[in-house]
Amino acid sequence: MAAPALIAAAGWMALLLATAPSPGTRVILLPDDDGRSTAVVVSSKGGDQMVSQPYQRATAPADARSRPSLDQTDPAAVQSELKELFTLRPPKPHRFTLFFDVGDTALTPESISMLQSVVAEALTRPGADITVTGHTDSRGSVADNDALSIQRAQEITRLLVQSGFPADRIEAMGRGERELAVPTADEVDEPRNRRVVIVVR
Repeated sequence: MAAPALIAAAGWMALLLATAPSPGTRVILLPDDDGRSTAVVVSSKGGDQMVSQPYQRATAPADARSRPSLDQTDPAAVQSELKELFTLRPPKPHRFTLFFDVGDTALTPESISMLQSVVAEALTRPGADITVTGHTDSRGSVADNDALSIQRAQEITRLLVQSGFPADRIEAMGRGERELAVPTADEVDEPRNRRVVIVVR
């Protein structure tokens, strides 16, 4: 059996592990969580082979003198044949969105209660890290919103650390009004844009 490589479009971008001693190499392209896949080129001295469809498989011979062969497998076969690889798959990132009162770093009451869910999720993952990205609505100047967004991210960082998560595993950043969740004209008070996005990995 060839040594398999599972390649996904995102999440665990590439996981390479031989399940048995083998003179050849096998690459299987996995879809992303939403079913999409990218493409990968498998190269050998005999030529290149593009793998571009979910669960396509390219097998390169040990002598590498011929072009890798291409065939199609299916999810059940991959899961059965390479079960041990899937047990090594890290958990998917978990995304949380918390919202703020207007022009402030104070969370809404609903978001205050959600903060403990963020901490609980992070503490279940050994070696987890967190990114916190602050955002604003389009009300106010760009400079003021840049400052407010980072203040929001820093406030959430403070609360996460206060709740027991290590500070050195949190990254905080601000995006101001550049990435509105709900597109609006300038100077629009939109509660859904006053937020932080927290990603736990």
